[in-house]
Amino acid sequence: MKKNIVILLADGFEEIEALAPADVLRRLNFQVTLAVVGGQESAAGAHGIRVAGDARLADVPFDETDALILPGGMPGSRNLQQSERVLELVRRMHRSGRIVAAICAAPIVLEAAGVLENTRYTMYPGFESVMSGRPTGSLVEHDGNIITGKGPGAAFAFASEIASALGIDAGELYRNGMFIQGYGS
Repeated sequence: MKKNIVILLADGFEEIEALAPADVLRRLNFQVTLAVVGGQESAAGAHGIRVAGDARLADVPFDETDALILPGGMPGSRNLQQSERVLELVRRMHRSGRIVAAICAAPIVLEAAGVLENTRYTMYPGFESVMSGRPTGSLVEHDGNIITGKGPGAAFAFASEIASALGIDAGELYRNGMFIQGYGS
């Protein structure tokens, strides 16, 4: 049975951090849904690239979702953080032990949802002042069911870690020529 992954798109999302994981995870035969936050059918990225969603956030069956991915970017991360629906989904996914992944600035959403306490995480440098914990500075962190990535250059490693957490050997990504070993470091 295919694992279901939902990537949330809010206006101002970082394109690489949403689309690289979507591409990689679809190539690995995961069911990936790009869900637009805010009721629209598309979202504008931080660099002006408009992306059509597969669904609106309200239409996604989260009971069937194995992983939730929050791309960073500004103001995308703030838009996710300000959505009570997104915060509740993060809490629900976390409580049920399913994967919750955030990259770049998006760990601010995990902080707002209250799921980072006593969790090792990483994020884009410079956001430490708005966080209660201290990011590690690593490219990717995986602690329990929380996966975080440092920024755009970590997008492939971030996707690889999510795939591993969902049962696909991350080494397979490199052996099949999908990635160059060490890319993004």
